[in-house]
Amino acid sequence: QNYPLYIRSTPTENELKFHYMVHTSLDVVDEKISAMGKALVDQRELYLGLLYPTEDYKVYGYVTNSKVKFVMVVDSSNTALRDNEIRSMFRKLHNSYTDVMCNPFYNPGDRIQSRAFDNMVTSMMIQVC
Repeated sequence: QNYPLYIRSTPTENELKFHYMVHTSLDVVDEKISAMGKALVDQRELYLGLLYPTEDYKVYGYVTNSKVKFVMVVDSSNTALRDNEIRSMFRKLHNSYTDVMCNPFYNPGDRIQSRAFDNMVTSMMIQVC
């Protein structure tokens, strides 16, 4: 199922543009997963790297073993972010997502409304900007 459980964008004036990029990148993630095939199942970390660059943004992807997809859109002018930093941000995001899933009051498939998850995403966004 390819519906977003959590979307956060800064600045908010181009939010519709970010929604479009996220939905478009989900198709690219599916293509990369099917192209990797069985080799993907054997890996523990499923960092997909750069999905596609646009003129203004770079879109990165990550997939968990349970097929949960994470997409991150970063400003292209930010040259300080290297592949290792993006990878560690996805690991941090995955760990926080796991904490949300372990909450007995969270119903899988619902939108994520956890304050702790939101604070972690906010801190990552501040760190990048």
